[in-house]
Amino acid sequence: MLKLFGRAVSAADCRPRYLRSVAKPFATSMLTLFFSWALPGVTLANGVDKMATLSITYENDIVAGTDKHYTNGIKVIYVPERVVPTPSWAYKAAKLVPWFPAAGEIRHGYLFGQSIFTASDITLSNPPLDDRPYAGWLYGGVGIGTESGRQLDLLVLSIGIVGPASLAEEGQKLVHQTIGGDMPQGWGTQLANEPGFVIMTQRSWRVVEHAFGGGARLDLTSHLGTALGNIFTHGSTGLTVRFGGHLPRDYGPPRIEPGLPGSANFAPVTGSGWYFFTGVEGRLVARNIFLDGNTFRDSRRVDKYPLVGDLQLGFVVDWQTARFNYTHVFRTREYKTQEGGDSFGVFSISFKF
Repeated sequence: MLKLFGRAVSAADCRPRYLRSVAKPFATSMLTLFFSWALPGVTLANGVDKMATLSITYENDIVAGTDKHYTNGIKVIYVPERVVPTPSWAYKAAKLVPWFPAAGEIRHGYLFGQSIFTASDITLSNPPLDDRPYAGWLYGGVGIGTESGRQLDLLVLSIGIVGPASLAEEGQKLVHQTIGGDMPQGWGTQLANEPGFVIMTQRSWRVVEHAFGGGARLDLTSHLGTALGNIFTHGSTGLTVRFGGHLPRDYGPPRIEPGLPGSANFAPVTGSGWYFFTGVEGRLVARNIFLDGNTFRDSRRVDKYPLVGDLQLGFVVDWQTARFNYTHVFRTREYKTQEGGDSFGVFSISFKF
């Protein structure tokens, strides 16, 4: 969406001939990647749980039959293999975080993503002033964490850009050209360019574990989190319940901020496994740039609700070196002139290699 085969995509590139030229090799590459890693019969190295993890998460409201508000998000996370010693910077940083436990395995990872927000009616070139502003967020980041088997602590720093430089307009128009959808007309009203950052902290811990017959298990995980920055500032808390066969030692599939916690890294299972999950989260929101508008200059904005809730339902399928999940998210209204809540789907796939 952001770059195709090393070339930055501009609005002028959104033409059928160009799209056909890039869509086929892109689709072929992704399918080759999936089948080479995910199908049974791949050769596994000793200590598969120590392999590197690549996680790709894609969120879109098309599965809810809408195209508005938070309409698209993609995030890629890379967690290096465990056989490589933890870099000294990550080890020292983890030891400096006062709430990280002294005991536990220290991990680190890198992320890259883009999120896209639009008004309720994308066919309007000048949406009403009380509608959600158009905005994009292009970012990269680094995270550290400690995991002790029953508790996961994370600290993630994301840095990026909001506004035309986020390439959200080009990305959305490219996708809509590809699928033959309505072209979004309101990007001339989007938030202005603004550098942004978010420091996110999160603790998840298992409070209930129960084994049933036939290998089925259930667990309940609670979490607390904070986000601080000119992009998001909020506090959050919630619960996640998982039930399945050969339940892996993870904390649910990854999501894009803001959203319920999960983990890009996952513990492989023998053969295959599965589980269903549901979770709830409440967020006390002090700042959301995609509702409040630009920090240091005039821009479109709406009056936000200080309390936002998410409900999610989904399932996970595990193989020895791959994990796939689908999640459906229901989100309460985020601003006072919003007509009803939002819902969207989340697809994620993670590979061990």
